[in-house]
Amino acid sequence: MSTATEPVLGFDEALATYDPVMGLEVHVELGTETKMFCGCPTAFGAEPNTQTCPVCLGLPGALPVVNEKAVESAIRIGLALNCSIAPWCRFARKNYFYPDMPKNFQTSQYDEPIAFEGYLDVELDDGSTYRVEIERAHMEEDTGKSLHVGGSTGRIHGATHSLVDYNRAGIPLVEIVTKPMLGAGERAPEVAKAYVATLRDLLKALEVSDVKMEQGSMRCDVNLSLMPKGSAVLGTRTETKNVNSLRSVERAVRYEIGRHAAVLSGGGSITQETRHWHEDTGITTSGRPKSDADDYRYFPEPDLVPVAPAAETVEALRATLPEPPAERRRRLQTTWGYSDLEMRDVMNAGLLELVEETVAAGASPAAARKWWSGEIARRANTEGEDVVTYAERLGVTPAHVVELEGLVTAGRLNDSMARQAWEGVLDGEGTPTAVADARGLELVQDTGALEAAVDAVIAANPDVADKIRDGKVQAVGALIGQVMREMKGQADAGAARTIILERLGQA
Repeated sequence: MSTATEPVLGFDEALATYDPVMGLEVHVELGTETKMFCGCPTAFGAEPNTQTCPVCLGLPGALPVVNEKAVESAIRIGLALNCSIAPWCRFARKNYFYPDMPKNFQTSQYDEPIAFEGYLDVELDDGSTYRVEIERAHMEEDTGKSLHVGGSTGRIHGATHSLVDYNRAGIPLVEIVTKPMLGAGERAPEVAKAYVATLRDLLKALEVSDVKMEQGSMRCDVNLSLMPKGSAVLGTRTETKNVNSLRSVERAVRYEIGRHAAVLSGGGSITQETRHWHEDTGITTSGRPKSDADDYRYFPEPDLVPVAPAAETVEALRATLPEPPAERRRRLQTTWGYSDLEMRDVMNAGLLELVEETVAAGASPAAARKWWSGEIARRANTEGEDVVTYAERLGVTPAHVVELEGLVTAGRLNDSMARQAWEGVLDGEGTPTAVADARGLELVQDTGALEAAVDAVIAANPDVADKIRDGKVQAVGALIGQVMREMKGQADAGAARTIILERLGQA
């Protein structure tokens, strides 16, 4: 595997000469309790090789049995992608050798997928829609996992030895394959990211997978080629394997466009191959030559009966489909009164479910968005975690937001105090009320003390006071700030404003 940095043409320069063509293959681990063809558990993170049996290890004489729940999940995925569901289909053996393939073949589907000919409409940041045509969604089993030890990169290049964990071998997968995506032009990286994000939201809504890309339960292979502008002939493609974040999908597309363009513009030709994505450097490197379907010697799996879902079964599963995520987002945005920018920020931060739970618990939509997208989001980003995972680790819940808003609404805390209380909650000091009690956070309710502070501030700032008397009411903010400092942040800013305006004849 080459690790040398390859020439890359600038993105705009590349697109001046070539049109990108993408094909995305997304592998989704299904959230079944047992594997695709045996009864072994599928829990993530178990000790290596503790969740195996003769079937998923491919031992002689062991016979597979299809997981009914996995088939149902595959059908529901196909229906949600507007696919046709095959009334009859078979599994096939995909033959190739790799250390993490215990049988030396993968049980998959080839020319007879469970779902085919669908589409998914993807909404881009500017509100426009790009329709991604789905070629197929087929069932298969996952492979084991190779761990390369002794090198600096975790890859086989430079490693001293390799270990294989077969816990993942046999976990149910659905692979969703798009048709070639043309016409995206300069927006190709954005379209790729938006498609995977939309697909992830859909699969999560279906509750067929936890779609945790960082754990590998959802992985994207990015196929990319370039066509000279005006040409209708597809170029040679490369396949960047196992890209495991939305940001990386976008970056991988952008990088490969520049790399392909540099090779072609220099008079070279593209090698059909798999590529490795490097998150740290943002580049791809060569893996192995890419095989064509004929090289895998597909043939029907003789140990498994065909899958033939009855029409009644398919329609019963169709009735279980949830509200499409895009429609749900529009409904929630209208209900919450969010602007497009506010809703986009919530979506980009992965906060939709958390905000929805918080509003359902009794918080206002504004407070839910404010507290989840503020300090806790900043800290989560610093820790390299998403907000939901970070909040779960800290034990921070929607109930804390509801309680914090209640303290503000009741007049005990102003915004500054509420922020201090929230920071205390994040630091593990207890509930918002407990933090406020321990830190002595409470607005001064003594009107006399507030009036005395206002009078002192007015006397100390006659120029500002004269401006307000002359009708320049916007200058009142400067006096309010000084009142807050005078009372160590424990004044009610609204009450201070009212008193100042009364004193200066502007009430």
